[in-house]
Amino acid sequence: MKVLHFYKTAQPDSMGGIEQVIHQIASGASKHGVKTEVLSLTREKEPIICEMNDYRVHRAHLDFELASTSFSASAFKYFAKLAKQSDVIHYHFPWPFMDIVHFASRINKPTVVTYHSDIIKQKYLLKLYHPLQNKFLSSVDHIVATSPNYLATSEVLRRFPDKVSTIAIGLDKSTYPTPDAARLRKWQAIVGTRFFLFVGVLRYYKGLHILIEAAKGLDYPIVIVGAGPIERDLKKHVHKLGLKNFYFLGAVSEEDKVTLLTLSYAVLFPSHLRSEAFGISLLEGAMFAKPMISSEIGTGTTYINQANETGLVVPPSDPLALKQAMQYLWENPALAEVMGVRAELRYKNQFTAEKMVASYVKLYTHLVSSHKS
Repeated sequence: MKVLHFYKTAQPDSMGGIEQVIHQIASGASKHGVKTEVLSLTREKEPIICEMNDYRVHRAHLDFELASTSFSASAFKYFAKLAKQSDVIHYHFPWPFMDIVHFASRINKPTVVTYHSDIIKQKYLLKLYHPLQNKFLSSVDHIVATSPNYLATSEVLRRFPDKVSTIAIGLDKSTYPTPDAARLRKWQAIVGTRFFLFVGVLRYYKGLHILIEAAKGLDYPIVIVGAGPIERDLKKHVHKLGLKNFYFLGAVSEEDKVTLLTLSYAVLFPSHLRSEAFGISLLEGAMFAKPMISSEIGTGTTYINQANETGLVVPPSDPLALKQAMQYLWENPALAEVMGVRAELRYKNQFTAEKMVASYVKLYTHLVSSHKS
């Protein structure tokens, strides 16, 4: 079986959450005899094919971006060619340009959409996009929500009850590097041996401004891993408040990220808007047996982090509640350790890549069989 994934970005060009999901599915599916091709966009003038270990990434040239949507004239040609050679087309939503390519190509193949998030920020443009969105989601054969929480709270997904199922995102810990002793010593010397950790792209919905407000009056070390469009504003905010306990490390290597996860006391994930549909880095915290603090926003974050079991869950946009949760976890190390153990166990039971991939391969097989009949 051949499967084509289509999304605006992919590894190795970009290392975000959706890119990680595509990578995990593509790598894992190869063990089930599924050959995967990925089509994404790139800023490179001479697009090239990138050979990953278990799949291949094709990259069309990115011509321009408008309202966070990437456009590419050459993507139509690439998509049509790759889709004709595939048994299943696997889309990753949202990306409005993808809907246009889907209809323009008129490919009669089984289609599945992993629905990663509602469109939150572009409220006015969403009104213009709404008819195309509904037409696209109506036209595909199946839609996958990444958590029962998101399925239950998404107005869009509730419109398609007969074609939506849930497959939780999963990770394969064996694909993550093991930190060596020298790297562990290096980071211990910089950030210490007991600190709160945030990992992610620094975007508006990550709630880091709330974390900064919550940190007033606390002296716990808080390590921020990642870069992004609001990085400068966050640093200004910290400087203005005179906080000395923040470590902004920027983007780090995968080896350094895993080292910091290993050393950390607990993982912070203060995202306060539904743009945060799941939380890959939150799941990474669970995978490394760390207690977590997150906000209840009706998405997959609370599917990963079970309140008072694997960590603490606070109301969104509430600095005081977040501060109290940090204090409580910091002052109760025995409980924090137990929560971390529970988090790792929940990861093993619910969120492995093996479990996710098996569900997708089963879905692919069903779609192909139904399409032929």
